[in-house]
Amino acid sequence: MSVSNALAAVPRFRACIGLGGNLGDVRAHVRAALEGLSALPGTTLEGVSSLYQTKPVEATGPDYLNAVAVVQTALGPRELLGALHALEAGCERERPYQNAPRTLDLDLLCHGDAVRQTPHLTVPHPRMSTRAFVLEPLVEVLDTLAPEPFSPLPRLPDAAARATLAREQGIVRLSESL
Repeated sequence: MSVSNALAAVPRFRACIGLGGNLGDVRAHVRAALEGLSALPGTTLEGVSSLYQTKPVEATGPDYLNAVAVVQTALGPRELLGALHALEAGCERERPYQNAPRTLDLDLLCHGDAVRQTPHLTVPHPRMSTRAFVLEPLVEVLDTLAPEPFSPLPRLPDAAARATLAREQGIVRLSESL
């Protein structure tokens, strides 16, 4: 039995992934990450938001470009996070200190209804509900997808709270798509 046939029988989960960066050719890095996500075993890219430009939040350096991708995956949260770190490394991501400027940042925002808190993995992402650069693209892409009853998403702030965060954090939706 081939790996792809074996993975066809494995349950799938909807996972949301934050993409961003503020060093180098971020657009190229994000596109490479999307290609890498599509190539992961047992994983299908369901949707991608527009690009958003944001001021650094709890970080320094130039403005960030951010987006959110949604995948259906047979990979577990730990395996998917490992794959995300490998994609970051492929774009020369360095981690000299927490919240350092970066070529590519891939955050596992949620993985089905999984709730995990370990030293290396926390899902749902603990700060996603306070960051406009996650919420705005997440809501945008989810609005284009059919609901997934077996992979419910974490509760998100309402539209008024998201608008306040977007205004306070200076997020701008760009007209280009990925």
